[in-house]
Amino acid sequence: MSRPILVRRLGRQPYVPMWHAMQAFTDARGPDTPDELWLLEHEPVFTLGQAGKWEHVLLPGEIPVVPVDRGGQVTYHGPGQIVAYPLLDLRRLKLGVRELVCGIEQALIDTLAEWNVVAVRRAGAPGVYVGEAKIAALGLRVRRGCSFHGLAFNIDMDLEPFHRINPCGYQGLAVTQLADLGGPGSLASVEDVLLAELVRQFGLEPQRARPQLPSVGRDAPVVPAR
Repeated sequence: MSRPILVRRLGRQPYVPMWHAMQAFTDARGPDTPDELWLLEHEPVFTLGQAGKWEHVLLPGEIPVVPVDRGGQVTYHGPGQIVAYPLLDLRRLKLGVRELVCGIEQALIDTLAEWNVVAVRRAGAPGVYVGEAKIAALGLRVRRGCSFHGLAFNIDMDLEPFHRINPCGYQGLAVTQLADLGGPGSLASVEDVLLAELVRQFGLEPQRARPQLPSVGRDAPVVPAR
C-alpha cells in the first residue's frame, strides 16, 4: 500500500524563511508525521553547502549568498526554476541516502524524457546532465533519519547568474534549461510530470495540502504563496 505524501505548491518564496521552515518541520516531526513535498520557486539567491568553498563564489554582485546546512557546493536559485523539497522519513520508507539520491535523479531523467530530452547521471557529481551541461542540481541533508533540502530543476530562467559562480564547484561547468531544449517554459506543466515521477520512484500517494507552510513549532513561519 502506498504511503501518503502531502504536496504543497508554494509559489515564489524568499529562500531563508523556507530553509528555516524545513529545519523546524524536520526537528518537530514525529514517527507518525506525514511526509511532505514542497514545490516552489525562489527569489534570486546563491546557496553554499556545508563543504562549499567561498572561492567558487566569483562575482555575486547584488544577489545574496547564504551558507546553508545541505551537502554540495554553491548553486543558484531564481525565478523560472522548479525547486522541490522532499521531506521524507527515510527510516519509515526503508530508504538509504544513496537510494534517495538515485530516485530523485531518475525522476528528473524520466521527467525530461517526456519532452524527448535525453539526460544522464555523472558518477561522483550528483545531479542530472544533458550532454555536457547541468540541468538539475541536488543538495540534501538527513537529520534524525529524515531528509530535507532537495533539487533545483532549470526550466525557463535567466542563466546569467550561473556565470558568477563555479556551479557545484566545477569551474566552467555549462548549465542549461528545459525551455532551450524544446520543452515548455511553463513551470506548472513540468511540475505535474515531476511530481508524478517523484511519487512513483518512492511508492508514495500524493495528497494536496494547503499552499502554505505547516505550523510545526518555533521558527516555522507561515508564508502564503504569492
